[in-house]
Amino acid sequence: MPLAVFVLGLSIFALGTSEFMITGLLPGMAADLGVSIPDAGLLISAFAVGMVVGAPLLAVGTLKLPRRTTLLALLAVFAGSHVVGALAPGYGLLFATRIVSALACAGFWAVAAATTVSLVPAARRGRALAVLVGGLTVANIAGVPAGTFLGQHAGWRTAFWAVAALTVVAVAGVLAFVPRTVSDSSALRVRVRTELRVFRNGRVWLALGVIALTQAMVFATFSYLAPLLTSADGLPSSGVPLVLVLFGVGAVIGILAGGKLADGRPFPTLYGSLGLAVAALIALAVTSDTVVAVVAVLVLGAAAFAANPALNVRAYSVAGGSSTLVGASTTSGFNVGNTAGPWAGGVAINAGLGFPSVAWVSVGLGGLALTALTFALRLQRSDDARRPALSPEEPVIRPATR
Repeated sequence: MPLAVFVLGLSIFALGTSEFMITGLLPGMAADLGVSIPDAGLLISAFAVGMVVGAPLLAVGTLKLPRRTTLLALLAVFAGSHVVGALAPGYGLLFATRIVSALACAGFWAVAAATTVSLVPAARRGRALAVLVGGLTVANIAGVPAGTFLGQHAGWRTAFWAVAALTVVAVAGVLAFVPRTVSDSSALRVRVRTELRVFRNGRVWLALGVIALTQAMVFATFSYLAPLLTSADGLPSSGVPLVLVLFGVGAVIGILAGGKLADGRPFPTLYGSLGLAVAALIALAVTSDTVVAVVAVLVLGAAAFAANPALNVRAYSVAGGSSTLVGASTTSGFNVGNTAGPWAGGVAINAGLGFPSVAWVSVGLGGLALTALTFALRLQRSDDARRPALSPEEPVIRPATR
């Protein structure tokens, strides 16, 4: 495996740490900025909005640019936005920096994936992309808890400085190890109008809707996990980083299990993952026992990430398995959920329903996701009943996962 692939995975580690670390920093950020915890939670939504907008636009907009130059430029913007965020005197400027950093993050994801694929033979692309996505998983295990620990002991601004420093390390790595490459000829010939035709298929929108609802289910609770655990379940604030580590451990278990099951059994994988997540969320909503709450967080992490590969497989499958824009749109779908979830949880908190109410909000979103999934299954069965069996000569498309 080329060292450049691991360098890109390190870069994703820095980006992913920034994306998710605010969930453990909310109380301190809210107090320092003089805003409510739900308002501070909207900083997570701001990042997600930038990802929603940036993923499809930058996936197409950077096709003709030299990849290494684009990667370096996006990392520079990402680092700069964190420096400005660390120095921000108030909430408004910090909010703006989250959107800018998310746009850079979305663009980096798109270009890094294309670069990774170009650096390895076709037979090793899956493994290479797994290294890239592994940076995000490691961010949940190590980066997010470390950022929370640092923020609790040295202030949330220190955590922002740390992410900026990690990004500078990533810049050095890209400069040293990622070769100069240009977009390949097939990418330059991408016809956007042709790609857009896939969105005439209502099943594609349904698949993206299931993605958004599933992610909103997770983030309506995950975004407020720190205040929920400390205020409702009696967990000391010093224990929050450890619980976030457990969420990350659950994520690793889930992504490994879900990845093995998604290609052959996407619907059973999704039903099992969503059902397990809803059960964990109900436990978080009704318990005041610290041990039960911590176990529920571990289960939630496993269930949420087990669903991820199957959600991607479904989207690519109904799109025909070849659309560049569908790949970017799945990223947008995940981040629509990242936007809507914290907002919905914040509405419940502002209504005076208490922090456990965010788990009930998540349960409701999980119910909607299961309903949409059931509708998608019925459509799939209807299509299968009308579709003739594949002849031995016809290949079976195995779409890649995010």
